[in-house]
Amino acid sequence: MASISKGPNGLRTIQFVSGDGKRRSIRLGKVSQKQAEAVKLRVEALNAAAISRTPIDGDLAAWLAGIGDELHAKLSAVGLATPRASVERPLLGTFLDGYMAGRTDLKPSTVCNLNVCKARLLEFFGKDRALEEITVADAKRWDIWLKERYAKATIGRTIRRAKQFFQAAIDAELIGKSPFAKIKAPSQANEARQFFVSHETTYKLLDACANAEWRLILALARFGGLRCPSEHLALTWADVDWERGRFRVVSPKKEHLEGEGVRWVPIFPELRPYLEEAFALAPEGSLHVITRYRDSRVNLRTELLRIIRRAGLTPWPKLFQNLRSSRETELAKHYPIHVVCSWIGNTATIAAKHYLQVTEADFQQAARSGAESGAVAVQNPVQPAAASNCQPGPDTTKTMGNASVLPLPATADNSRSFYLAPRLGLEPRT
Repeated sequence: MASISKGPNGLRTIQFVSGDGKRRSIRLGKVSQKQAEAVKLRVEALNAAAISRTPIDGDLAAWLAGIGDELHAKLSAVGLATPRASVERPLLGTFLDGYMAGRTDLKPSTVCNLNVCKARLLEFFGKDRALEEITVADAKRWDIWLKERYAKATIGRTIRRAKQFFQAAIDAELIGKSPFAKIKAPSQANEARQFFVSHETTYKLLDACANAEWRLILALARFGGLRCPSEHLALTWADVDWERGRFRVVSPKKEHLEGEGVRWVPIFPELRPYLEEAFALAPEGSLHVITRYRDSRVNLRTELLRIIRRAGLTPWPKLFQNLRSSRETELAKHYPIHVVCSWIGNTATIAAKHYLQVTEADFQQAARSGAESGAVAVQNPVQPAAASNCQPGPDTTKTMGNASVLPLPATADNSRSFYLAPRLGLEPRT
């Protein structure tokens, strides 16, 4: 039999006599009498099994497996349980290092982006924080911390990559659920950073370029819609089909997606002179179209900023991205969107969200179209006398079955639309 003794401040201790005749004590701490009684019954059963050298039943085994490490350690210390094997809890820093070391399939730019997210996680949580200890509340505090430091698009990218890390931890069965699952990543679309690079601006830049290769880099981005630098550097002269007026673009960004790593782009009239110029200057047997700037340490953005200032222009946000965006925007005015997306190498959804822009020319064209159609703006229209008595005139009513069709006011193109109005019945009108 076991007994419960109560000490100061509600501290309770279970005492029993083990098989060797010695009195043992298990300090439960500050618990209720009911809780102590429940543990006392289990202690008696475990002690009886130990004395008789018989296995414990399933209910007792389940209870023993479900109790916390602290109580289990106390039972083990008095010989009533087998010590649990120490399990090393995965730490955030160790897990992130191991994950990055194992992703040998990633491109250098992706590794760089994931390392940025990794650094932000470690800065906030610390490298020695156990993965299982990071709660949803902690994730929300990290979200607030990001909002105090970074733009929406940066926060969106960071949260998405954090979700990627913790999903990998779930897949490895290190944690049961991700604390970031309910954290909503802000949209990366930012219209304030969109800028339409006009043909006039583009030709000023081309005139300011120091050599033919830089003119081609600009032309491929602005008139070909290529991603810079990855698709520029992958382009070879064998990819250019002069006879059919098109060239093959290999996209390192999408080569891991089946059927999406290669596309064909027309040699647009605006692009052809710069492609031909570079071809004429290329040494015999040249492989790549872009040869002088293939070193990964060369920062094309820095040189483009010099060209912009040399041309007397002001730099715009996302220099190369907006060159590509401008091309897709103007192509979408003349070709079906599925054709444009095939040439640019994205989807209609991505194009609408991140690429297509509303330009000043769109407003001007709309204003001209309205004026040319003869549409007249009318202020304070006067209701016809016939309408004042709610009786339609003979030329404005047509009958369709049991309803009268009343014409709406003329639209900008002088066409008329009709809506169905029910006949007047016996019920009073409101």
